[in-house]
Amino acid sequence: MEILIKNQQKIIKINQREVSILFTDDKFIRSLNNKYRGIDKPTDVLSFSLQEEAVKSPEIEGDKLLGDIIISADSAQRQADTLNHSIEKELTVLLIHGLLHLTGYAHEKDKDYKIMREKESEILKIFAL
Repeated sequence: MEILIKNQQKIIKINQREVSILFTDDKFIRSLNNKYRGIDKPTDVLSFSLQEEAVKSPEIEGDKLLGDIIISADSAQRQADTLNHSIEKELTVLLIHGLLHLTGYAHEKDKDYKIMREKESEILKIFAL
């Protein structure tokens, strides 16, 4: 995951941006999910953009803080166990997912879901994950 964080600018093509990352538990992420999305259950990752528009261009002007990513370590561990891979891999997958949301990717529509999953797969291949 450290390599991803250090190389996210090249991989996701965002330059000179900062992202805050919080690792928490299901209880806290559930409260955030309920407050901001109206869904009263825990989720694995939430992203909160601090940009007014999607940041798909590295040349975009404005605040250097791209946004916040909150990851539930509890959910990540359960998913890692279910998928039979390491917690490190699962945290990396969730971080990639969060970064993509901050850069304008979404998955509410089937078409968007496919595009986002393809981008996630592309990034995971770079790290041989």
